[in-house]
Amino acid sequence: MDLFEFEKWVFREFNIDLSAYKSNQLHRRIESLMSRVGVKSVDEYTRVLKTNPKQKEKFLDFITINVTEFFRNPEIFDELSKVLRDELLPLKRPLKIWSAACSTGAEPYSLAMILNVLDPGVKHKILATDIDKNILEKAKKGEYGESEIKNIKKAYLDKYFKKLDDKYIISDSIKSMVNFKKHDLILDNYENNFDLIVCRNVVIYFKPEIKNSIYSKFGRAMNKGSLLFVGATESIYNYRDFGFEKSSTFIYKKS
Repeated sequence: MDLFEFEKWVFREFNIDLSAYKSNQLHRRIESLMSRVGVKSVDEYTRVLKTNPKQKEKFLDFITINVTEFFRNPEIFDELSKVLRDELLPLKRPLKIWSAACSTGAEPYSLAMILNVLDPGVKHKILATDIDKNILEKAKKGEYGESEIKNIKKAYLDKYFKKLDDKYIISDSIKSMVNFKKHDLILDNYENNFDLIVCRNVVIYFKPEIKNSIYSKFGRAMNKGSLLFVGATESIYNYRDFGFEKSSTFIYKKS
């Protein structure tokens, strides 16, 4: 079995479509994992994944790229706050928001804190999804270490977290704003009528045709005038193809 055959095996075994990822990056990641486990061949690695639940969990975590932090690129989140205040909150109704590929929950909880400050008392709905059910369980707990909370303003930290030993635990009021759900951006259907979709630092790992497909499906899932917020390295150069116009550098509006 070669690495391309391994991709097919992963799809059959775990229902994860690795063929959507850029091959060079993906294969380097798989080879790195194999080296850590101490196996020499893909066939040997598949046997490990079949028989060792801990290694299977490590593989799924590593391959689905769980890297996140609160208010990642804080200056860009400041820009989002302004656009939310000026363009979406004047709608005077609860917003429907999707944090796609949310990892450990730092991103949707960041959105919840922003909304709680800008529009207190309103029950905005934040759907937070990820392909990795184990990481979603961590997200639901809302417990974070020192390195994960480094970008949180002191006012937010004091208001929305309590410290217990070496953990920062997010408040129930913020937790209650977020609904976590397992979802695969490539294989699953999308909900509709979103006012804001946040998908940052994920599609950079996908092949161009998969990336374009995701942006197209985002466009169909959004209300007219709604916003798409992407990562700091993810400018969409063909944004008009998906029915977007530019609102700011990393924020696009559904036209």
